[in-house]
Amino acid sequence: MKYNYEYTIKYQEVDGKKRLRLFNLENYLLEVAGTVADDLGFGIQVLHPRGLTWILTRLSVEMYELPKPCERVRFETWIESNAHMLSTRDFRIYKHNPDLSLKEKEVEWILIGQCKSVWAVLDLEKREIVNALDDPIFEGCVDGEVIDLPRVRMTTIPEPTGIAPHKIVYSDIDYNGHCNSCKYLQAMTDAYLPDYYDKKVRLDISYSKEAMLGEQMNTHYLVTDDGVQYQMKNEAGETSCSAKITMSELEN
Repeated sequence: MKYNYEYTIKYQEVDGKKRLRLFNLENYLLEVAGTVADDLGFGIQVLHPRGLTWILTRLSVEMYELPKPCERVRFETWIESNAHMLSTRDFRIYKHNPDLSLKEKEVEWILIGQCKSVWAVLDLEKREIVNALDDPIFEGCVDGEVIDLPRVRMTTIPEPTGIAPHKIVYSDIDYNGHCNSCKYLQAMTDAYLPDYYDKKVRLDISYSKEAMLGEQMNTHYLVTDDGVQYQMKNEAGETSCSAKITMSELEN
């Protein structure tokens, strides 16, 4: 079963080059995933009273074009699988074609990206991932279609190009009591942002340890020929989040 949600990109969600920021794009993906879970009966409204919540563990996004303000965007999504304590949810991202009169643009929606996300259920008291996917509320929700976005393994950054400090503050914390998934990406792209405009851009991000209010974090980043790699670490040197932005030329 596929689900579709449409949004209009707001001015406050784009950057100085009038393109949707990557962390705002991630926020849309999370909102869509949460809405689908609520509609299917296993969202936050159901899990929180049980002392449980959804957390994002991995995200891979490939974008051929980033939306502009006032453009209509459609997110098509489905559940690829629920297995081994993890739920995989895939997306296709489209922008609306405002001029159907042009012969070379006779489609109403233009594909501009795709995404694979991996989720787990967290016990809010124990702060541990639990196996909840065998609960009857998850029966019959898997579509099964697989998007081909092979997982990118994150490697340690031995000698970073730079290190940017970031303290976890009030506005970083979400309803689960830890740093919001999008806030890691915001801090990392604030530390260093490659020039990915007019190119195909891929974002891979992996979450490994919760960052809590008041923690002092440091974003280690390594600039490469095709993008940048990030690691956000606490003062003990433990990695909370790793990410990689990779750029390549668009195909004609």
